[in-house]
Amino acid sequence: MQLEKELGVRLFHRTTRKLSLTEEGQRLRDSVEPALAILSSALDEARRSTEEVGGMLRVSAPRALGLPVLWPYFEEFQKRYQNVQLEVQFDDQFTDLVADRSDVGFRGGPPPSGGSIARPLVPIQLIVCASPEYIERNGAPRTIEELAQHRCTGYRRANTGKLAQWQFRVGDEIVYRDVPAAICVNDTEMESQAVLSGLGIGQLGSFNATTHIRSGRLVPLLTRHVTEYGMIYIYYKHRTEQSLRVKTFIDFMVERMASNRNFFLDPSELRAGRQPQQKRPARGRG
Repeated sequence: MQLEKELGVRLFHRTTRKLSLTEEGQRLRDSVEPALAILSSALDEARRSTEEVGGMLRVSAPRALGLPVLWPYFEEFQKRYQNVQLEVQFDDQFTDLVADRSDVGFRGGPPPSGGSIARPLVPIQLIVCASPEYIERNGAPRTIEELAQHRCTGYRRANTGKLAQWQFRVGDEIVYRDVPAAICVNDTEMESQAVLSGLGIGQLGSFNATTHIRSGRLVPLLTRHVTEYGMIYIYYKHRTEQSLRVKTFIDFMVERMASNRNFFLDPSELRAGRQPQQKRPARGRG
């Protein structure tokens, strides 16, 4: 009756036993029925989205975290949720989720700034290490200063073009040193490979070094000077803006990574790092 009043048109024939559409009412029904079907379909799809995990999921991460850290989890997630189309962009620049239309980002180091929510996953340690073969040939440094007498690797940051300084904990302070590089790369996986191959001593992120140290392929050096370089973070927009697939992915990554100890060494493991025998150092590089 309210609609009839607003339209100024009689839409129903009413008797004590029966209610039927007038000609005007039937025309109105025929006109709005397609729109109602579309609305009903949209509502059904919205309801299904709370029950099924599917659709496009855009993820951004730095290259350094790609293969050694994140990719195995991406594979596991993709196999479990096969209706999710996963689009991954590896970029060493910080990703603005809104500007780049990404759903989730990862970052190593300090927490991301801006309006995103950031959750820490695992700590990043910077560990000086070398292969047993390198140490057998050249000995091992006992002090930070002795690094100048050895062949060392270097990492050139893709986002700044600068050679990364090495960081050390000295007492309660963090000190930075420019270490001459015998071989310099802009990819942390390649730097790890150079150290594993015995080309020099490197300061590697714990996410690259830990499994190799535990297997004996790398030896930690100067362990009392190991420092933490922030955390690996997952960051995302506010929960109210998230679809089920985004929420599911975040919860999946937090659960898997926070319980994985393959990305950092315990203090006891650092203390147990053997002190290799000192040999004649390799020719220094200026």
